[in-house]
Amino acid sequence: MDRTSNFMPTPDQDVLDIQPLRTLAPMFPAPLGVNTFNVPNTTPPLIFVTSAGQFPGGFGAPGHPAFTSFAAAFGAQDAYGGQPASSRGQDAGRGQPASSRGQDTAANGATNLGASADNPIDVIPISAYRPTPPPVIPLDDDDDDNEHFTGNQTSASGRKIKRPSHLSGYKMSGGLGSDDNNGVKTKRNKSFHRKAGADNEFTSVPLSSSNPREVVEEVLMNFEALRRRHLQLDQAQESTKRPDLKIGATMMACNLRANIGKRIGVVPGIEIGDIFYFRMELCIIGLHTPTMAGIDYMTHTFGDKGDDSVAVCIVAAGVYENEDDATDTLVYSGSGGSSKNNEEMHDQKLERGNLALQMSLSRKNVIRVVRGFKDPGSLGGKVYMYDGLYKIHESWKERTKTGINCFKYKLLREPGQPEGMSIWKMSRKWVENPATRGRVLHPDLSSGTENLPVCLVNDVDSEKGPGLFTYITQVKYPKPLSSMKPLQGCSCLNACLPSDTDCDCAEFNGGNLPYSSTGLLVCRKNRLYECGESCQCSVNCRNRVTQKGIRVHFEIFRTGNRGWGLRSWDPIRAGSFICEYVGEVIDESKRNLDGEDEDDYLFQTVRPGEKTLKWDYVPELMGEQITNNSADTFEPLPIKISAKKMGNISRFMNHSCSPNAFWQPVQFDHGDDGHPHIMFFALKHIPPMTELTYDYGEIGADSGGIGSPGAKRCLCGSSNCRGYFC
Repeated sequence: MDRTSNFMPTPDQDVLDIQPLRTLAPMFPAPLGVNTFNVPNTTPPLIFVTSAGQFPGGFGAPGHPAFTSFAAAFGAQDAYGGQPASSRGQDAGRGQPASSRGQDTAANGATNLGASADNPIDVIPISAYRPTPPPVIPLDDDDDDNEHFTGNQTSASGRKIKRPSHLSGYKMSGGLGSDDNNGVKTKRNKSFHRKAGADNEFTSVPLSSSNPREVVEEVLMNFEALRRRHLQLDQAQESTKRPDLKIGATMMACNLRANIGKRIGVVPGIEIGDIFYFRMELCIIGLHTPTMAGIDYMTHTFGDKGDDSVAVCIVAAGVYENEDDATDTLVYSGSGGSSKNNEEMHDQKLERGNLALQMSLSRKNVIRVVRGFKDPGSLGGKVYMYDGLYKIHESWKERTKTGINCFKYKLLREPGQPEGMSIWKMSRKWVENPATRGRVLHPDLSSGTENLPVCLVNDVDSEKGPGLFTYITQVKYPKPLSSMKPLQGCSCLNACLPSDTDCDCAEFNGGNLPYSSTGLLVCRKNRLYECGESCQCSVNCRNRVTQKGIRVHFEIFRTGNRGWGLRSWDPIRAGSFICEYVGEVIDESKRNLDGEDEDDYLFQTVRPGEKTLKWDYVPELMGEQITNNSADTFEPLPIKISAKKMGNISRFMNHSCSPNAFWQPVQFDHGDDGHPHIMFFALKHIPPMTELTYDYGEIGADSGGIGSPGAKRCLCGSSNCRGYFC
């Protein structure tokens, strides 16, 4: 259904009248040492333009050695890069998990919140949305703002193009493997921290799946894990580098990325509502190619109507005066005209990204939109959310507050898509004022014992709440902690520092503190040691993350057919602490006497799936040796915790074969290695209102197989569903 507009320009606003690009005669700068105007000729010189420079006719023709080298560098497509959107797999971490306790309301965690907080949440499965397969082009179309830099590039006016200092030495294009760099030296991507006597060249590790969704998640998991590890080593050396740029450039150099090539429309493996914390993440999965510019565009052939440069994706991150309060409308400001270096302001020009947006208005092609928000979990940080497909319906020019003429583009969201930004807006409203959350059965299930209230809601049926239990925040051991083996503490004053080589707690964890300065877990371990009462450091030490309680707003919600589940109003970053599994530690001898064998709230350390075990920074990618006690080797523990009679929010976390959280053994108040605390951390970035799940464990020969009494049928609905779980 076409949407009309009653827009009328004011005297300060000029309606743009743009001529099609094909009516304009192109001008190319002459290559170095070639004068294209010496000999009069009616035929314009053929100039072959690449990201590495320009070549006169003949030199860049197909078959020439230089052309062959360049084409080889950009010709590597991933196995699924050109697949249509219909071949995408289901979400590998948002499938509807199953258990007798109850699980997620939606396969994607997205809900249709409607116009009022009192309306029931109506879920639309993301997998049901399958737009037309998008066209794909390789990344040899050098149209990206601020995307390709070489040492001696000059503009058409002869002005030297200066490369940003923070990108010095890195190439951000798809041709990182090219041997032909036009004489410009490029820094080689080596391992981040070299060790004496070891060959630490960055190793290219092949992706382990052909499913587009799984590949995207694997690429993002590798990026975030490598970034955290690199940051950990930098902080130990008191360095302040940008590990996100370093890791991103190196991963692209090793072709460890997804969706190589630009395309119009849906990108395989990326779903509406996915969140990101770095622009580089958008680049390595093929969602938005430029690492700096807000407009991504490409040259596309529109049948017999010729070629035009059109926009394919924009990032509305608040750099310009973008009006983005509406959830299905975006007024986007063009690029250029302003400067962060206090240079002279000037009117925006209808070129590059701005011109591509104008041509998209004429061509009516869909444009991917990524929204940027302030990160509620950090000062000055941003969270980027993929909000789906939009189309430009109007454009005009107006004068801004700074006095320059700026291009404006009004985009409307395509109908029939899952909710994206609306969920973010609604959840932030609830965080600011919990009373605005509708369908609430209890405002705080914890009765004030948690740092933040835990809301209980039911948008599904008439059930009034879960079965009776006592809410507690600490594990109940069968014997007092004083009678257990003590844990040696550190002698650090005030706080443990990553650069302190004498910290005993860092030594227990393999020589490094397990958390970053922002409290993110760097990598999974068989056992992790935090500072405790026996340590001399203060309670504000960075190595006491799990002892500080929950830090996000949780709600217990009613699922459609699986009981109750747990989700968050806040975005949760990969590596963030979620909660502890709290309950009664089971004394096996007493349990056998009581005869209570059936316990749906029993936690035991059964081997989880490979996705959980592989949550690591992959030492070989960092040029580090793989130790025998690597975290991907499962170590069962004798501890069993029952949350049937008493527990916390963790008792509502359901099973999924494609989980978004994992459990980690942590010790801080005693030295009994067989009975550590069980802490949950985020396996990946988790958008607001997405159910939190973990892998209960695989059914193996030791448990009697799927026919054993302990086996339960799994209804998680993920593409990797095993059918049963422990």
